[in-house]
Amino acid sequence: MSDPSFDPVSFLERAVRTPSHESVDEMRDLVVETLDRHGVDSEVVAGGCVLAEKRSPAPDAGPHLVANTHLDTVTPHVPFERGVAGEDERLGSASNGGAPDQVIRGRGACDAKGPLAALLSGFLSAAPERGRLTLALTPDEETLSLGAAALTGRLPGTEDRLDGDLFLVGEPTGLDACTAAKGRFQGTVELSGTAAHAAEFAGANAVAAAEGALEAVRTFDADADEHPQLGPPKLTPTVIEGGEATNQVPADCEITVDRRSVPPETAEGFRSALAAAVRARVPEDVGVDVALTDRESPFFEAFSTPPDHELVDAVAGAARAAADSTGLATDRGGSVRPFGAATEASYFAPAPTVVFGPGDLADDAGAVAHSEREYVRVREVDAAAETVERAIAGLLGDAAAKH
Repeated sequence: MSDPSFDPVSFLERAVRTPSHESVDEMRDLVVETLDRHGVDSEVVAGGCVLAEKRSPAPDAGPHLVANTHLDTVTPHVPFERGVAGEDERLGSASNGGAPDQVIRGRGACDAKGPLAALLSGFLSAAPERGRLTLALTPDEETLSLGAAALTGRLPGTEDRLDGDLFLVGEPTGLDACTAAKGRFQGTVELSGTAAHAAEFAGANAVAAAEGALEAVRTFDADADEHPQLGPPKLTPTVIEGGEATNQVPADCEITVDRRSVPPETAEGFRSALAAAVRARVPEDVGVDVALTDRESPFFEAFSTPPDHELVDAVAGAARAAADSTGLATDRGGSVRPFGAATEASYFAPAPTVVFGPGDLADDAGAVAHSEREYVRVREVDAAAETVERAIAGLLGDAAAKH
């Protein structure tokens, strides 16, 4: 049963007004104060993550479900506003006579303060009969994800503090249950030749060798298998630099590449395979080095959860029921599909993981998240909160419903 003292929409209105783009301190304080007001102890760990737990009377008799999202937001600034949905923001309605939706606009409205409000609502209302429920909120998903990496033991000197069996990750999915996402790596192909005067038949031209390197990039996935949920991987050259003088055989050339991976490819597996492919197409007198771009935390690797897993069934079924009960359009929510962006869900794999939340990364009019028109529909926030509550009860039981 919902916690009547917590209103996810009211919380979201306050959260969108709370800045979290330069520092998440105020946003983290808001969450900790909210948990405390509802009698839930929390702790701040691993560089700013918030952890809270509800343990059932039989913690070993059920799964450990982790509900996760992030506290940080990005530019541009979008001022808070609540009002009637504009033409581009409207959806059809199943049961409210076609009345236009109310929307909340503002920085982070859908990415990811709307999902945060839904997860927090479901967590506060939960009374697990079996297993455990953890709320894990991270401070820097939009940058380096050091918080999530530390929580999961992926940074040197850290341990997995979550040890979850199932993960529900809050992001704007239009109330769909997203079971997979491509990974995202960035790397450089460095070609090293020998400088010489351009008038002489001498030297080793690194820029000319880029022709073979780019051919290797273009054909890299020629024999790749399509992933059943994510389709084919994608490799894109994005930046190329080389040469120092217009009358000199260039000794150096560097190509930056963007990789969108599918399972089971790892970052290191991609790097070594690309190095071999480039080496095979570049003259022997030109050196080849392929390196992943340095970053403090691991890259987001691709993840996938079987679409027929019980976690997927629980979330998708709950979303359909919640969409119906809140009067959303019959085709809104509850589908099972991949997610369109890389997220910290990557760090939780291979544990079964579903990405879910109200709002959209983009709509028919263009970008929504990370844009000047960021918004989320009020009824979707309510539906998402109900979905999380139903899904938790389905997976862990609901002791409160029996009293």
